[in-house]
Amino acid sequence: MIRSELVQKIGQRNPGLNPREVELIVTIFFDEITKRLSDDGRVELRGFGAFSTRARGARTGRNPRTGETVDVCAKRVPYFKPGKEMRARLNVDAE
Repeated sequence: MIRSELVQKIGQRNPGLNPREVELIVTIFFDEITKRLSDDGRVELRGFGAFSTRARGARTGRNPRTGETVDVCAKRVPYFKPGKEMRARLNVDAE
C-alpha cells in the first residue's frame, strides 16, 4: 500500500472528511512519528507496534562496483517492532 491508497481508504471509511483533510491528517501523523524518532524518542501504537531507532556503529564497507573499501559513519536507523495483536493476525495460518 502506498500513501495515496492509505488516504483513499481512510476517506472511504470516513465520508464526512474531504480528501484534503484526510491528506492533512496522514501528513501530520507521519510527521509526528518522524519528529519523535529524530528526537531519539519512541512511538508506541498499542496493538500495532512500536517505532524506535537503533544505533549502527561505524564500519568499513565496500563499494560494490569498484571493490574499493569505504568508511561508513555511525548512524541511527529506524526500527519497527510489531505488537502482539499484529503478530497474531499475521500468523493465523501458521497455527
